[in-house]
Amino acid sequence: MGARTDAALSLVALAVFVGFAALVDASLSPLFLAVGGLGTVLFELFAAREYDLVRRYWERRDVQAASLAAAIGFAAVGARVAPEPVLSLCCGAVATYLVFLGLVRVGIVPCPRTWW
Repeated sequence: MGARTDAALSLVALAVFVGFAALVDASLSPLFLAVGGLGTVLFELFAAREYDLVRRYWERRDVQAASLAAAIGFAAVGARVAPEPVLSLCCGAVATYLVFLGLVRVGIVPCPRTWW
């Protein structure tokens, strides 16, 4: 698995979030997009401290499936309750993660395993 699987799951999640935003005609908030992105950066910093442990859990298909299902459920509820902030946070977080994966892939950012 690895980065390709992560990217594929992230693209599916982003498509769902954007789809919900279009479905409920929600405009995405730049502030919440940025907060979602910041959340991703902070998560990656913390997860990198225990890189092998996090990776070991994340590589399990059941964990990946449950995470994607939870994200889709969160987006569905968020689209109904508070579409602009919830979908903006989700889109910002996932878009930032995709950029992060790309930067690691091309070597601009070192692999998180080497951060600590």
